[in-house]
Amino acid sequence: MNVLLLGSGGRECTLAWKISQSSILSELYITPGNGGTLEYGKNLGISASDFPAVEKFCLENDIQLIVCGPEQPAVAGIWDYFQRANLKHIKVVAPSQKSAMLEGSKAFAKEFMAANQIPTADYLEITKDNLEKAYQWFEEKNPPFVIKADGLAEGKGVVLPETKEEARQLIDEFILGGKFGTSSEKVVLEEFLDGMEFSIFVYTNGSQYVLLPNAKDYKRRFEGNKGLNTGGMGCISPVPFIDKALIEQVESKVIKPTIEGLKKAQMPYTGFIYFGLILCQNEAKVIEYNCRLGDPETEVILPRTNCDLLALFQAGFDNKLEGFEVGISEKAAATVMLVSDGYPEAYEKGFPITGIENVHQAFVFHAGTMIKDYQLVTNGGRVIAVTGMGENLKDALSKSYDAIERIRFKGMKFRTDIGFEFYPSEK
Repeated sequence: MNVLLLGSGGRECTLAWKISQSSILSELYITPGNGGTLEYGKNLGISASDFPAVEKFCLENDIQLIVCGPEQPAVAGIWDYFQRANLKHIKVVAPSQKSAMLEGSKAFAKEFMAANQIPTADYLEITKDNLEKAYQWFEEKNPPFVIKADGLAEGKGVVLPETKEEARQLIDEFILGGKFGTSSEKVVLEEFLDGMEFSIFVYTNGSQYVLLPNAKDYKRRFEGNKGLNTGGMGCISPVPFIDKALIEQVESKVIKPTIEGLKKAQMPYTGFIYFGLILCQNEAKVIEYNCRLGDPETEVILPRTNCDLLALFQAGFDNKLEGFEVGISEKAAATVMLVSDGYPEAYEKGFPITGIENVHQAFVFHAGTMIKDYQLVTNGGRVIAVTGMGENLKDALSKSYDAIERIRFKGMKFRTDIGFEFYPSEK
């Protein structure tokens, strides 16, 4: 099978690593890819959002399967594009454009959850036309508040102001100041839910699904979950407080109603669903949907998944997911993200990266890297994810931090406390 993987981050590097192990893979292409995906396939110079160029390459190179890594091509309609008669033979792992609105619009997702009785926080939709309602919300409720840009914002469109004055300022920045462009023309205000966050992942064909390993990520930039939100500074799997009873609750109250809701609304879906959840007084509530695997969650999920990924995709197309054995490892995984100094705000790039060849007890998944003049250099805010695996979480974290000691680039930063709620992190 010839496969084209769309994307360029740590998620896509990990997907490329996993797909490259498939017994049914012939050729793997990644576009645009990064400095690490070159190890598993061939990088292309095509934008993942340039659908006509993607189509041309697929037809000229006998591509049988497209795997959509990031959210942007899904929200733009990559699945729908390849439903045309001359392209339908090319399978696409991605939700339909309508289904992708579960991630593409926070308001759409909230309306979907309400229609399908899926537990979530109370909310209010705000635009410039009803901005006064937001101010009233802040006056009537106690901080902290939750403000979410309605559209895509690379994981940075959620803020939690801790005072009423800060909340008013931030919502003005979102809506009137265009902080995230068209993505923040509409904003969702939510009640603040106090609890433990975690993530559940499934692969689905829109009617059947299989569970993947669970995970917990760390989005705040600094230790102790302080500072700005990022795309993710680290992740662990499995989550120590998740037990069989909680999984059963999430399946019955969240996953199954979501799948049924997709069918009822005639929203085709072939791909991953990320359920961002929070456990409040023993009840799991949905914070958000992502219509893809998370990043850096992928970097701990796939190393714990003991199956042929292309065989999983094929089982979905053949309506055989119900009997498919994913095979989840009993080992724990922990990933720590190495980032550029200044991230998630302004940062420099183009610095040489050294020492990866000295890492032998952990996985190194590239995110913001590229090859320039035969040298691996930084090319983004989140640069490398280092994933350790061990008999328990403490062991996995130790392997990740030990490996980090061998890697160097100018301005390299990372959090030293991933998994801090459960074990003291070790460098």
